[in-house]
Amino acid sequence: MAAFLVRVAREADHDALLATTFALNRFEHDITGDRAIDVASAEAVLGHFIRRVGSTGLMLVAEAEGRVFGHLFLALDEAPPYLAPEYRREAWICDAFIEEAWRGQGAFRAMLAQAEAHARTAGCRRLHIGVLAGNDEAERIYRKAGFRSYAIEMVRELGPA
Repeated sequence: MAAFLVRVAREADHDALLATTFALNRFEHDITGDRAIDVASAEAVLGHFIRRVGSTGLMLVAEAEGRVFGHLFLALDEAPPYLAPEYRREAWICDAFIEEAWRGQGAFRAMLAQAEAHARTAGCRRLHIGVLAGNDEAERIYRKAGFRSYAIEMVRELGPA
């Protein structure tokens, strides 16, 4: 593999981010069966994350030879007052993806390090990330990176109204 670079996403990266977002939707659809897997939906998802990251978060891309092959989006939020004050400033990795050919090459770790530094600078004491049940490889990678289980999100199908 060629060397890669991690940098802040630019407006010119929109099409590349759309491609990685679309690829992630398709990847997750294979796990959950419920993802919208058309380009228009990927555009809406990308817009959602751009808004969530806002001006305080961080959008990173990993690229090699001028081509983006991965992304990580970090959002900063304020938690409700049920958390102790020192934990209310929260950092969330709200989306991350690395193309299969680049997995295991260190790009996620490099983006994670930049996201963690950004979160610390913003006063966050913890970094959160979600993983779909059944995405065992991602869960293994996150645990190896120091993440631990914190909450379990459960779902119950309701069927048609």
